[in-house]
Amino acid sequence: MPYKSDSQINIHVPARKNELIEQALASINQDVEVRTLWQVINVNAIDRLGMSDHGPVHFQIVANIALRLTRILLKNKVVMSIVKNYGLSDKHAELVVVLASLFHDLGMSISREQHEEFSLFLANTILQRTLAFLPLEERTIVISEVLHAIISHRRGGRPHTIEAGIVRVADALDMSEGRTRIPYEAGNVDIYSVSAAAIDSVEIAEGEDKPIQINIQMNNSAGLFQVDELLKRKLVGSGIEDYVKVRAIVYGEKEKRLIEEFVIS
Repeated sequence: MPYKSDSQINIHVPARKNELIEQALASINQDVEVRTLWQVINVNAIDRLGMSDHGPVHFQIVANIALRLTRILLKNKVVMSIVKNYGLSDKHAELVVVLASLFHDLGMSISREQHEEFSLFLANTILQRTLAFLPLEERTIVISEVLHAIISHRRGGRPHTIEAGIVRVADALDMSEGRTRIPYEAGNVDIYSVSAAAIDSVEIAEGEDKPIQINIQMNNSAGLFQVDELLKRKLVGSGIEDYVKVRAIVYGEKEKRLIEEFVIS
């Protein structure tokens, strides 16, 4: 089962001389508990529930997307909440979004239902040692902001920080075809797997009229479910929706056939 070996993957993001991220990742990549939890999560998600990947591949994708969104907003003079409210740095803001991206689904090791709440106490313990290099006051603030971002990614969550909104949207943007490869190839035909199979690529660029331009290329209009039902639900109310423009395109002369027939029994 290839996803089990995924637990040995080292997480890489473009730190760009952010020593806070570098130190945190050095700890995480050597943390046996974190790697084992990621393996357990995918046993639950893939083996037992027939869901898509929720392991380190997903977490790395979300972390990279979140960091990209953060840096575009910073370039456009958007003030991060940890800077505005606590006088910490943009580096701390980047640290928050990376850590929340990596740990937002830890509770899936316990249960899919209410996994966001379960993620909180698992992440809190791990974050205490991951961030041991920070002074206690800084560590306490960063951990609180990470936990807020984790709980805010749930259905109906309402982020109170820019960083939490970024993580919420980044999670939804891991929507391309590979996201549901496992259930789709196993014959799990539902609107989630079929619509994800219709998404070929997601591009995050700097926009013209808004700071962030998201371009989604689809081979089939079924992908609109991912955009309208999943991404829109995460974007609206995230606190960063005013900075984001989304463009979805169905390309090609003919749409790709994703299923032969769909039978309700």
